[in-house]
Amino acid sequence: MNRVRLLVFNPVLSVLDYRLPAGMATEFGQLVIAPLGPRQVLGIVWDPARLAGDEVPEAKLRPILEVLPVPPFSPALRSLIEWTADYYVAPMNSVARMALGSMAALRGGGTTTEYRLSGHEPKRLTPQRAAAMDALDGEQASIRELAALASVSEGVLRGMVGAGILEPVTVDLDRPYPRARPDHAVPELSEAQQGAADTFVAAVRGGGFTPFLLDGVTGSGKTECYFEAIAEALRHKRQVLVLLPEIALTQNFLRRFEARFGVPPVLWHSSVKQSERRRAWRAIVSGEAQVVVGARSALFLPYKALGLIVVDEAHEVSFKQDDGVRYNARDVAVIRARFEAIPVILASATPALESLQLAEAGVYTKIDLPDRFGGASLPEVSIVDLRKEVPERGHWLAPRLVAELQDRLAKGEQSLLFLNRRGYAPLTLCRHCGYRFQCPNCSAWLVEHRLSRRLACHHCGHELATPEECPECHTGDCLVACGPGVERIADEVRETLPDARVAVVTSDTLNSPEKIAGFVAAAEQKAIDVIVGTQLVTKGYHFPELTLVGVVDADLGLEGGDLRAAERTYQQVAQVAGRAGRGEKPGEVLIQTRHPEAAVIAALAAGDRDAFYAAEAEARKEAHAPPFGRWAAIIVSSESEPEAREAARAIGAMRPDLPDVMVLGPAPAPLSLLRGRYRYRLLINARRSAQLQDVIRQWLGKLEFPQGVRVGVDIDPYSFV
Repeated sequence: MNRVRLLVFNPVLSVLDYRLPAGMATEFGQLVIAPLGPRQVLGIVWDPARLAGDEVPEAKLRPILEVLPVPPFSPALRSLIEWTADYYVAPMNSVARMALGSMAALRGGGTTTEYRLSGHEPKRLTPQRAAAMDALDGEQASIRELAALASVSEGVLRGMVGAGILEPVTVDLDRPYPRARPDHAVPELSEAQQGAADTFVAAVRGGGFTPFLLDGVTGSGKTECYFEAIAEALRHKRQVLVLLPEIALTQNFLRRFEARFGVPPVLWHSSVKQSERRRAWRAIVSGEAQVVVGARSALFLPYKALGLIVVDEAHEVSFKQDDGVRYNARDVAVIRARFEAIPVILASATPALESLQLAEAGVYTKIDLPDRFGGASLPEVSIVDLRKEVPERGHWLAPRLVAELQDRLAKGEQSLLFLNRRGYAPLTLCRHCGYRFQCPNCSAWLVEHRLSRRLACHHCGHELATPEECPECHTGDCLVACGPGVERIADEVRETLPDARVAVVTSDTLNSPEKIAGFVAAAEQKAIDVIVGTQLVTKGYHFPELTLVGVVDADLGLEGGDLRAAERTYQQVAQVAGRAGRGEKPGEVLIQTRHPEAAVIAALAAGDRDAFYAAEAEARKEAHAPPFGRWAAIIVSSESEPEAREAARAIGAMRPDLPDVMVLGPAPAPLSLLRGRYRYRLLINARRSAQLQDVIRQWLGKLEFPQGVRVGVDIDPYSFV
């Protein structure tokens, strides 16, 4: 009789033993269906020596029902799942879930039915159907996905199917992807680029784990260098994973990839429709997907023959997941490459201090591209001291920045204004009674979005139409917008430069691949004079006619309790500054600040990155902060404030008394109410000698909490709210 141990996808019982029926064969990593009570659950066959569980008498073992027709998870992927769960103190089944496709993908390909507009338009339409037809022009997806796109109920769309307005389309889930050609359009590289590319190609050809840090200034041609490594992997019939931090960057990357390799890559991110995700997952498992470009979740997919991983913009904070399994995709990518015994390239113009430290220690091989491609020069950076160069009353742009905008407009050149704050204003209040619009679910103000005429919470998504009067005192025409967002800056530009064509670029305005492509095309065709945007415009875009960048408020990122604030500010401003002067014309950057003496601002002005990182490293060393020490956070939440408080106090009372571990808190989180849950935090600062994860597991393992309390662990936290 065969006993098998399963990692089960159940929130309560994650490890269970089963019996393998006669005639059924399986192996470690195999995906199976097993009974659990009256239901059936998905599980993965695991090595019992590597997965502890309770021994059950053989007579009580229930039989496995079905072995799914997909290849088993490889030893490398299983090792990655184990490592991630151990390092990030997360349930192993929660980590393993990220490697799965849908049940339909697991059981086989076949076909599915999607719907699109048929071209038939009845003479009479309800307002909902008319709005749906406008929203769904050019779209094809399932009824559920189309309903989300059109913001209508599924019932409305099913009625449109019955009326012949929508027509069904049969989609083959296993249709092959076009093949990328490694020699389709081989570029001419500079001497420095060729040297970097040759190093990467040799590593791919030779195999083995080699982590690279590709440190190149903005516009140096880093992408072209690692494209040659991708080409070499394709020649050896190996798969490639490219991780991007923002879905919005994908569209620009796709164009460059298709120009180099003749076809687009396979996409994997949250905006990909369900049928395409099923198709992609099966192609990844079979090895038919050659190059996968995706967000951090693509890291855990079961690649058949992975040969190279690239993490582009590797410094980006969005590679860290802040809920569920709180992992950092940049770091886990390196670990996956180690288990797979393949090269990994971390590419950035402003690497994270942790990456630079590992390169200095010889763990990473550092490849430098110190100059821009084609002889383009780096932009000249100047500081605008807002204490001396004061904007006009009710305005946010200093006279010098306004004058430079006017000059670029007269020359027919483009400008970019950067402010990392979506919407029109971060706070709206009543000038009559002082009422402030606050989110009912979060301890945060509602942000005014004047373009869509709504007030919205950027944390939970709650929104309401902008009212005509104060809801507290019912006075009309009394609401005041406090502070600027990008929409307000755009209005100021239109007022100051009435002839300028202005584009607002945020996740609100560029929320689909089509809109992103439209923006890029308009900018390249010089149909835009001034771009006003958030961090969405700080990376990945190349507009040769863009010669001026204005940073509206460089101090914004230095506010609050972010322990990496200075580093993040440097990276963000340096990245947006890198959009200027990427063509033949020289670029200029004006940084508005009220703190020109701050080390990060001074370093940006002087262009002295090394001095900034050296000072930041010294400060981190003194504070035993990463990479010289360890941080971890414990986040306690409940819908009941007293319950959350008492649970946090109970954790604090049991804190470990160790010489190399210091525990701060508990204290209310800066964002003390989030999505209807009250939150408390504890921050742990540990020496590198401490076995931090074991300490936390033993500490929390002694405690029991009420059912409504959630306790999360965040190893190497990036968010402190």
